[in-house]
Amino acid sequence: MFKTLSISVLSAVLLLLGAKAASAETVLEKAARTGVLTVGVHLNQVPYSYVNDKDELVGYSLDIANLIRAELARELGKPIRLEAVEASDVFAAIPKLRAGEIDLACGVAFTWERDKYVDFTTSYAVTGIRLLVPQGSSIKSEDSMAGKRIAVIPKTIIEKTMKLVQPKAVLVPFANLTDGLMALKDGKVDGVAGDGILLDGQRQTIGLTNTNLVPEKAFMSYGVSCMVPENNSGLLRLANYAIVGLADGYLRGDKEATALVNRWIGPDGIAQVDPERVRAFFGYLLTTHEQVPPTPTAASVK
Repeated sequence: MFKTLSISVLSAVLLLLGAKAASAETVLEKAARTGVLTVGVHLNQVPYSYVNDKDELVGYSLDIANLIRAELARELGKPIRLEAVEASDVFAAIPKLRAGEIDLACGVAFTWERDKYVDFTTSYAVTGIRLLVPQGSSIKSEDSMAGKRIAVIPKTIIEKTMKLVQPKAVLVPFANLTDGLMALKDGKVDGVAGDGILLDGQRQTIGLTNTNLVPEKAFMSYGVSCMVPENNSGLLRLANYAIVGLADGYLRGDKEATALVNRWIGPDGIAQVDPERVRAFFGYLLTTHEQVPPTPTAASVK
């Protein structure tokens, strides 16, 4: 059902992408013609996008993609269906976006290098680079990381941050976050560096409950966004409108918006984020964008 493209280093991907996207057709034109919005998804990225125990593809990023789909349907005045195609990570998603194989990919962080090849929406979550360590670990800060074995994914902002934070840490490369977490479970590393929300969500899937996220304040914070193909201002506008609308609804106490956010990153969600931090972040979005009036819910636009 899903297609996979495995490429380990972003620079290697981009060397293969000298040409621009294969088609001059915009995503809005394509959706008007086909009735489909195609989203690239990760199948094991709890709580952003993953397959649950009912074999359903779910997650915060999927809900965001569905809000964007609903805005697109309203703009075009016709039903639009969301179709998922596997994109195992950002290195797989960028070529698919440029080739026109997918229209959207969410759950990613902005970087200036990536911005050379795709465009980014405004962020719909704020997270940061932290460590997952066993309960009782002596690792609590930058200084205590010296000489410790820290699992990282190579050639990422996480690896770069760890090198800056504590040059004396022993960085152990792993192909993906799950492999790093399994190494922690087996005692092969002393900690795993990664996106704090992802670490909190992923540890639950492999039974790493006797662990802590440290430090309290992330080494570095960043937003979580969606990527869209370049030269698609119409789609970018609709995506930003949907995301800001969700933030506005959450701050107004809209039940549906609040429930959507809380089931993934709320105090009782899959990954727990301080509600005040969520409110502060969404408040910032509304200071940089015009307020969005209430509209029909995503579910109401088929």
